[in-house]
Amino acid sequence: MAKVQRRDVDLLGTTVAYEVTHSPDASEPRIDVDIHGVTVVIPESETAQPAELLKENAAWVLEKKREYDAYRAQVPERDYEEGALWPYLGEEYEVVVERCPTSTADESTNTFRLAKHHVEETSVKRALETLYRRKARETFEERADTYAVAMGVEYDQIEIRNQRTKWGSCSTSGTLGLNWRLMMAPMEILDYIVVHEVAHLRESNHTDAFWSLVAEHDPDYEAHAEWLETNSTQLIFSEADL
Repeated sequence: MAKVQRRDVDLLGTTVAYEVTHSPDASEPRIDVDIHGVTVVIPESETAQPAELLKENAAWVLEKKREYDAYRAQVPERDYEEGALWPYLGEEYEVVVERCPTSTADESTNTFRLAKHHVEETSVKRALETLYRRKARETFEERADTYAVAMGVEYDQIEIRNQRTKWGSCSTSGTLGLNWRLMMAPMEILDYIVVHEVAHLRESNHTDAFWSLVAEHDPDYEAHAEWLETNSTQLIFSEADL
């Protein structure tokens, strides 16, 4: 198991916190910068000076850190309690906990009605995620069926996923992998991802023919892709998604 050490270093007048990890899997020293911070990874057999490595790459480290700090600043603060407002298909839904057989998304009142027994057995957070996932399967299957018929293709199955940086995928076996957090986005954004992945059942690569097929079923796909790029932080459910 890799050992982690936490330190500070001055990079071009800025104090930067970083971690040092001695890893048996590393073949040479490297710097990793991501949403969680700065890490210097050093092979166990080496005696590299992490602070010197960071200073040699100071400009790059600071630029990447600024990018990730700006991204983190856009992440909304989430409340996992009754009365909280959560995005659902582009609208805000209020969380209500009540005695009912199963949790539902009430579109007539823009309300998440969470089953009290489920909340008491787990938590509002867990009940909310379970509801999102269930509605995601229902919605993805309905939309995928619609577009598969329109494109004259068939898919094998849909897998509900929660990947950090990937919204959808299509395997060679015909499995569509779709991220349940898309249920927080407007329907046209969800549709864009479904169209994109279903289109791969006919065109496996991003060729001109592929994009023509996508445009046929989603003429505004470029704007939808841009929305997703710009607003991806708004589809974060919890710190675990970072």
